[in-house]
Amino acid sequence: MTHDHDLVLRPTAAQTEAALNPPPGRNGGDLVVETLAGLGATTVFGLPGQHALGMFDALRRSDLRYIGLRVENNAGFAADAYGRITGEAAPLLLSTGPGALTSLAALQEARAASAPVLAISSQVPTAGLGGGRHGYLHELPDQAASFRGVVKSVHTVRTQSQIPSAIAEAWTSALTVPHGPVWVEIPQDVLLAETAVPVVTGGDTFPEELPPRPELTAVAADLLARAERPAIIAGGGVVRADASKKLRQLAERLQAPVVTTFGGKGAFPWTHPLSLQSWLEDRHTTDFLEDADVLLVVGSGLGELSSNYHTFRPRGRVIQIEADLGKLESNHPALGIHADARLALQALLETVGERTDPAAPERVRAVLDKVRERIASQELTLEQDVLAAVRRALPPGAPSFWDMTILAYWAWSAFDAEAPNAMHSAQGAGGLGYGFPAALGAAVADPTHPVLAVSGDGGALYSIAELATARQYDLHVTWLIVDDGGYGILREYMTDAFGQPTATELTRPDYVALAESFGVPGVRTSPKTLEADLAKALAAPGPSVVVLPAVLRMFAPTHLD
Repeated sequence: MTHDHDLVLRPTAAQTEAALNPPPGRNGGDLVVETLAGLGATTVFGLPGQHALGMFDALRRSDLRYIGLRVENNAGFAADAYGRITGEAAPLLLSTGPGALTSLAALQEARAASAPVLAISSQVPTAGLGGGRHGYLHELPDQAASFRGVVKSVHTVRTQSQIPSAIAEAWTSALTVPHGPVWVEIPQDVLLAETAVPVVTGGDTFPEELPPRPELTAVAADLLARAERPAIIAGGGVVRADASKKLRQLAERLQAPVVTTFGGKGAFPWTHPLSLQSWLEDRHTTDFLEDADVLLVVGSGLGELSSNYHTFRPRGRVIQIEADLGKLESNHPALGIHADARLALQALLETVGERTDPAAPERVRAVLDKVRERIASQELTLEQDVLAAVRRALPPGAPSFWDMTILAYWAWSAFDAEAPNAMHSAQGAGGLGYGFPAALGAAVADPTHPVLAVSGDGGALYSIAELATARQYDLHVTWLIVDDGGYGILREYMTDAFGQPTATELTRPDYVALAESFGVPGVRTSPKTLEADLAKALAAPGPSVVVLPAVLRMFAPTHLD
């Protein structure tokens, strides 16, 4: 009788030859790049530093493609987007101390959005580990401690023989649902020392699946089948799990209206008769969801933005499917199902009965009509025209990446993503500077489509250095910068709260001239010419910048009423 634990993968002749006769001149850095290649990585992002030079020198001896950015945080945003687009763990190579710490905001966004990023950093030499103060350059008492509250898992390597297994373990962690960033750190001397460890020739890992408990999906299916007014909230977990088709099948079977969260944009067709679109910051939508007698929440923790700033008070039964155990029932009591969205939706499709409700599309139209009437009453034609121009200019299938700016806040609610995994923003952690470097990562992941980045002038200054990256690698990204002379949304918030703004106004450069100084074509546009100028820029190969001088306003919130 053969047991699973008796099965051993035998090396091939080529693997045996490589192990017995490794090429000369290899060091710990070679073990890093060999392990990444063995796991299936083809591209790495990062920024070199003194302690990490062993890794970067090893890149020269590998087939991995290196994309170097100018700021570590931006490299993290690029890796985040690469992970979102490909579904693969995106390697991010960093150096010790300041270089590593500069990536924290990007890793926080990756954690919030469940983007798989494999950050590998150098460390001070092994003798400096353990919290003593040895005075090494870049030394921290406990570098890993800075990351434990941000990433999914932390892995510290102390010897060369630990490198392949530590990286493989981290890779598995990054790709086990919920996906997310992970942290590996390797001392400088371990990276630089010549190695006797054989060439790493394999590295298959198998991320664990997270199926739902069948007794829970049976109860959920029964509740949904007997519901009189079911509704669905679809979050980013649906997109990350590639479960949009299953969501649509279930919604149509139940005749249940669907609203997508800002992280779940594109998870459900925008113009579908059951689509409530993404108007979560609107009391009409909130009222509708509160009135559902059974509310299915898939891949969302019902956090601040998804709950209309915690004003949402469901009166019916809530079923929550969530892969992140920490988010399960964290805001509302529910029938909590800890599971991957795709597997849980499949289980429901296999058990739930069909429901008829010819009035459901009519109820959806009524809500959307009320939303449109509310927005129309606020005289926000400019904002709606600008957003519509962007949508018309963006080719089908082209992804967009949005910074924290007023036009992005409009897009969260009012922009048709047209497809799953096509619209991305920094709404998870909410930091500035995401849009442009993330778009660069997406262009590296899939060069077959142009990529749009949208920033305000304040956010643009966080990542202006990456124009050099865009030019160096000739990445097909068009950057729309809405220039309103300051931090526009903060200007609005402060004026509403205190009567006048403070610290929101900015002296800014001529963005067209600045882009051209990097060798990137730029154009200054207007609301009337935006569609044509943006479409032209997106159609031209390589990077480009379109600057729109405009002061946009937000629609009035409903959570303060």
